[in-house]
Amino acid sequence: MRIVRYAVDGVRHYGELEVGDARITRLEGDPFTGLSPTGHIDKAGDVVVLPPLERPRIFGFAYNYASHVDETDREVPEVPVCFMKPSTAVVGPGDAIVYPADGELVHFEGELVVVIGKEARHVKPTEAHEYILGYTCGNDVSDRIVQRRESKYGTLLIGKGQDTFAPLGPVIATELDPSGLSLTTRVNGTVVQSASTADLLLAVPDLVSYLSRYLTLLPGDVIMTGTPSGVGPIRPGDEIEVEIEGIGVLRNPVVAERP
Repeated sequence: MRIVRYAVDGVRHYGELEVGDARITRLEGDPFTGLSPTGHIDKAGDVVVLPPLERPRIFGFAYNYASHVDETDREVPEVPVCFMKPSTAVVGPGDAIVYPADGELVHFEGELVVVIGKEARHVKPTEAHEYILGYTCGNDVSDRIVQRRESKYGTLLIGKGQDTFAPLGPVIATELDPSGLSLTTRVNGTVVQSASTADLLLAVPDLVSYLSRYLTLLPGDVIMTGTPSGVGPIRPGDEIEVEIEGIGVLRNPVVAERP
């Protein structure tokens, strides 16, 4: 099932994106308490696709692909490197990534994103799938200059958490095996990242287990699982695409911040 969140004439709905991506079966309820068909069908071309979740808590993992560790000239971390992005960083498919007026070096990072389906605490890796609703595409946009300055003092917020720095979408794919999905990122149609989630240093069940050991995960929380090698700069006028097997394509333009 590919769950899409969308609006028709300003009214928000959940739906199931049908095979072929042309039609959406409108659903009532929500993904966390239950969804059921309303009997109404919407044409995909007549709706506005929204972020799959409304202002979720966003947990991120850094240096979770060996290839990305290598390109940053670092060693594999001894412990998972976690950070959070504010919920206000989220934008959806087609929404603009705003390039900061004082930005100097802003990067894309294509990632598989886990969507938590129910409250989770002290979850074993073998049980993690029971707490996962599904998966979506994500772009962990990062201002490298600010990030490096913050990192010197053990913080990581503004470099990762500015408004529009967490595009998510286009759907939440359920019943998907995250262990070997192809991930491709394109900038203006050129492939810049090509990897498999099989190369994650900490697999999805391990990430869910690790976080839930220390804090309670809530329905609607998302986990950005890390980016492979190939990260690079974006500029106003660019179009960034993150495509993950079984999910779809997350596409976002880059625009300059208005004075």
